[in-house]
Amino acid sequence: MRRLLLSACLLLAARAECLGENWPHWRGPNMNGVASERPAPVTWSATDNIVWKFALPDLSGSTPIIWNDRIFLNVADGTELYLVCVDRYRGTEMWKARLGSGNTRMRKQNMSSPSPVTDGVHLWVVTGTGVIKAFTVAGKEIWARDLQKEYGPFGLNWGYASSPLLHGNALYVQVLHGMKTDEPSYLLSIDALTGRTRWKVERPTDAVSESPDAYTTPALLRFEGRDEIVVSGGDYVTGHDPGTGAERWRAGGLNPSKDRSYRVVASPIVVDGLIYVPSRVRPLIVFRAGGRGDITTSHRLWSTDQGPDVPTPATDGRYIYILNDRGIVWCRDAKTGAEVWGSQRVRPGTYSASPVVAGGKVYVVSEDGVTTVFEAGPEFRIVAENDLADYTLSSPAVVDGQIFLRTTKYLYCIGTRESAR
Repeated sequence: MRRLLLSACLLLAARAECLGENWPHWRGPNMNGVASERPAPVTWSATDNIVWKFALPDLSGSTPIIWNDRIFLNVADGTELYLVCVDRYRGTEMWKARLGSGNTRMRKQNMSSPSPVTDGVHLWVVTGTGVIKAFTVAGKEIWARDLQKEYGPFGLNWGYASSPLLHGNALYVQVLHGMKTDEPSYLLSIDALTGRTRWKVERPTDAVSESPDAYTTPALLRFEGRDEIVVSGGDYVTGHDPGTGAERWRAGGLNPSKDRSYRVVASPIVVDGLIYVPSRVRPLIVFRAGGRGDITTSHRLWSTDQGPDVPTPATDGRYIYILNDRGIVWCRDAKTGAEVWGSQRVRPGTYSASPVVAGGKVYVVSEDGVTTVFEAGPEFRIVAENDLADYTLSSPAVVDGQIFLRTTKYLYCIGTRESAR
């Protein structure tokens, strides 16, 4: 019995270590924008400290997803959409699968914006056209669906861009819209292996005009032995039963002036029983887990009007790093909201990519392709600026001390595994 228990513990430890050295979700292994503590590269250019670069046909806001020796990319090429698998060590294409047609440009995004998700055996990808497909990591298609054909057209002002959430054997997909439709928003749970609908629930809101629209990704809350799916947008954040979709709690206050154009882009994040919920800059609100019903007041912990618009914050549970679209950064105590330092400007420009914390550093990427690296923690100090001179919307991924950064023209592998150790 002792040997069996020891073997089970070793297997669990090995899986935890494996998860920590992969990037299976667009916000990383713990869905909070934080990589492992292993040091990552600090300086590079388009020619220096580059292991390889993989040519891409067009821009995308989709983050590279990484598991072991494979990188998965949602790619737009003209009117076509593809899922591409890249060899992580060689920077060469391993396989490519067509996702469908109908790609269009909507302001600065296209229909490749949602990031894939993987468990290391299978992967799932959603497109802005509403196509959902499941594959093995070797590229075999398992099932496919089309949400717009099944449930009606998307009605977001700037196109669909939410990434799926994988939890257990289920895929959770949100469609929060209203600017261009009178149809209700909804949350959908799909059996990850068969593609069948487990449940579909409407998500009501009294938001009007563009304010029902959300480009956020659902988050997973685990608290006191219970799991919940957290959905943000349409002036509210809600927690749902993973098994039925039933709404367990709801909080408002995200659009205090009831502005008609309060669409939400930055996603909620959950760490240590706290739910961090951005809105359209003002406010970012933090709620305590464990509530039922209306928790707007009862579980509100702290808030700030110095929130982000597009970039999702990153937090390790001790500090939260908030980046706005103009390159101004704040560091706050993640538990109390107290300002550690604030209003620090990095490289001037426009920022859409979300910050990533790795190896005691914070990485923020401008749309101009400049990555500013500064010290994590209580003292703000810029340590490097790295210019790839190419338009960038995608957030970086960091695995084994290497950075994988996507621009319009290339996916870059920055830093060798050996030099990062």
